[in-house]
Amino acid sequence: METNWSERLQKAGSLGIVILGNILYALAVKLFLMPAGLLTGGTTGIGLALNRAFGIPVSSFVLSFNVIMLLIGWKVMGRKFALTTIVSTFVYPIALGFFEKLFGNLVLTQDLFLCTIFSGLGIGSSLGIVIRAGASTGGMDIPPLVLNHYLRIPVSISMYVFDFCILLVQAVGNPPEKVMYGLILVMTYTLVLDKLMLMGTTRTEVRIVSKHAQKIREAIISEMDRGVTMLSGETGYLKHQTQMIFSVISNRELPRLEKLIHAIDPESFMVVNRVSEVSGRGFSMKKRYR
Repeated sequence: METNWSERLQKAGSLGIVILGNILYALAVKLFLMPAGLLTGGTTGIGLALNRAFGIPVSSFVLSFNVIMLLIGWKVMGRKFALTTIVSTFVYPIALGFFEKLFGNLVLTQDLFLCTIFSGLGIGSSLGIVIRAGASTGGMDIPPLVLNHYLRIPVSISMYVFDFCILLVQAVGNPPEKVMYGLILVMTYTLVLDKLMLMGTTRTEVRIVSKHAQKIREAIISEMDRGVTMLSGETGYLKHQTQMIFSVISNRELPRLEKLIHAIDPESFMVVNRVSEVSGRGFSMKKRYR
């Protein structure tokens, strides 16, 4: 019974996060992107292009387009995929329409650079929130998945092609300055999205070669409460048998580990790498002591 309640609370929390992410997305678009007339990719970019050309409300177009893409995704990718997309399909355009009426022609700043940066930060953060919650943003995310399903075209390539084409269409009739700011916007929200996707999951991988491998192993286990793996190796020059210590620690633990190792063996050889994600006992699962 407790497990069912915890699962329900987890699902409710994820749903709330997806809704919040879409609301923040709509807010960033309305307050910074639309007033500045910036160029962007995705469904919003198409909506902005049609709005400037024919006066079609961006929120109305996004809602209609998202529903069509949802139905296509449901038919091609299945029910499970559609369920992860349905919230974003409706929440983002509805929130955008609400903010269009609420804020009207409000302009927070006329500085194009500020609008570009805050648009990029807002869009990148909101998309990251939605994706990390396990949901899809829908819209133009679906055509690349469909192409990959039928033609095996890599999703990343088709997404870049679609975004480039959307930016290219918007570039017609716009001054070169707006086009360049649009490129900065796309790069900004892409970088923010990438950083947010890795936030909280990056760890530090350490490999140590030392004559005192067993002492270092015991020190890491007892003093830092971290697991280690002993790897057998051979030195390249003298061809002596040696042991390498492999361990993964949190980023903040690295200075402490370095002091610990140097205190035992100042001549030890250590390689440090940043890894993007770690799963398993001690990280994504609770430690088990025996």
